[in-house]
Amino acid sequence: MLLDKSFFERDTLTVAQQLIGCHLVRRIDDQIIRVAITETEAYKGSEDPASHASRGVTERNRLMFGDAGIMYVYFIYGMHCCMNIVAHRPNEVGAVLLRGGEVVEGIGLIRANRGEGIADHLLLNGPGKLAKALGINLEWNGYDLLQETHNSIWLEYKEPIRPIRSTPRIGISKAVDLPWRYLYE
Repeated sequence: MLLDKSFFERDTLTVAQQLIGCHLVRRIDDQIIRVAITETEAYKGSEDPASHASRGVTERNRLMFGDAGIMYVYFIYGMHCCMNIVAHRPNEVGAVLLRGGEVVEGIGLIRANRGEGIADHLLLNGPGKLAKALGINLEWNGYDLLQETHNSIWLEYKEPIRPIRSTPRIGISKAVDLPWRYLYE
């Protein structure tokens, strides 16, 4: 079942947790890459000092304040793209960082297009590896995940296959006490 806008127009923390197990599907021409999401992190608005949105709207973060179901992609450490999905209740702010996944289908396509090193294993552990494996770069910033086109990316609902736990987010020096990272136990 394709995820619709109502899935993303809910509390950011709920969406981050319920994305675990869902499939992120990337179509390249007539081929498919399918990745089961295994790790996410939630980021909210001004109440979350670790969020890009904590200081208000900027050109970089403006998508976090907009419509749910939109990709928010940014460049980090001068070398990686990070893929987020805008997810929040109406008139709120938030996005979910996709931190990791497990390749379910298309590992050969990933290897052919992105290089052997990125997908030597089925596990894509880290937001940079996940984005690279799917060919996501800054050009995808603002992409509507709720549309399905010839060369596109979308999300399908799947039940989690194991229990989910929450921990503090990774690499965050602010708001370290917030357990807004979700992953399989």
